[in-house]
Parts: sequence; C-alpha cells; structure tokens
Amino acid sequence: MSFGHPDILTGNMISDFVKGKKKFEYPPAIQDGINLHRMIDQFTDSHEATAEAKKIFRPHYRLYSGAFVDVVYDHFLATDENEFTEDSLYDFSQSVYDSLRERISWFPEPFALFFPHMQQHNWLFYYRNRWGIEKSMGGLVRRAAYLSEHETGFRLFEQHYQLLQDCYRHFWATMKPWAFEQFSLMAKNDPAP
Repeated sequence: MSFGHPDILTGNMISDFVKGKKKFEYPPAIQDGINLHRMIDQFTDSHEATAEAKKIFRPHYRLYSGAFVDVVYDHFLATDENEFTEDSLYDFSQSVYDSLRERISWFPEPFALFFPHMQQHNWLFYYRNRWGIEKSMGGLVRRAAYLSEHETGFRLFEQHYQLLQDCYRHFWATMKPWAFEQFSLMAKNDPAP
C-alpha cells in the first residue's frame, strides 16, 4: 500500500529484495516504503484472520502457508468491489508499472529481473482471475526451496473460497486503516523535501 506516493510504492515493491542494512542505501521515502511493507507483513502475519486462513494451507505447505495466504489476499483485494472495478484495477496496474519504470535505477538486481515479467503479464490485474492465482501459486513454488507442487494449494483455495474470502474481509477491514495511520505517521515525521 502506497496511498498514491510513488517512492513509497517503490519501497513496497522492492522490500522483499532488500536485505538488512541495504535499505539505508535508498532515499528516505523509499526507505519508508520498505519499512511500511515490513510493518504490513508483521501485521498480516499476526492477524487472527490470517491465522485462520493459514490453517487451510499449513498441513501441506507448513512454513509457506503464509505465502499462499498472501496470494489469496491479493486475489480478494483485486476482486473487492469496494476497492476496484475491473477497469479501475487495470488502470491502477498500469499506473503502478509507469511509476516503477520511472524509478528503475533504484531496483535491486533480483527485482530488476522480476519486474519485466510482472509488467508483461500484468500480474497486478490478473490477480482478479482464478487462473492468475494458480499461476501465481506456481511461481511461488518455483521460487521456494522446499516446495514441489502448487496444485494442492490451488485446490484448497477453490474448496475453501468462501472461508478465505471471509478471512480477507475481516483482515482488510482492520489492515487498511492501520496501514494508512502508519503511512500518515511516516509522512508527518519525514523532513519536507
């Protein structure tokens, strides 16, 4: 979540590829985006709705159950009629790619390699579709050291669709205002440009 701020967006998107003290090599607003992404990850992981959703995936994917829930939450956000229409999600995804392209010089190498595929296949938009989620789960498995298949995860997603959607709704109702509060505190504490 970047609340329309391009540097926060950049930090959010690259956060998983920036390890330890490397974040201090970035401008303050991108650091804020990295920090916000990490705070959102902690909030998500400790939320009772996420704990409930993880139970569905944990027997098969153990420590990776949270990663599967992240993908599932992306789907429900993309289909949340309170957040996006199909057209507005498409426009949003294009504006994200445009904004990121302007900051490509700040990409760590793994994200720089990753980004063209994200853009070419419009991952942000295709989270709307169940087949897009299946592909995303497949990508998760390819990047994971100890996973060999995603088909079980996709089957569980389909079997428990309503329960997972209910978990997302409970989670999102608390996470969105909390994240905005964190963003506002960062903006207040940042020196003026």
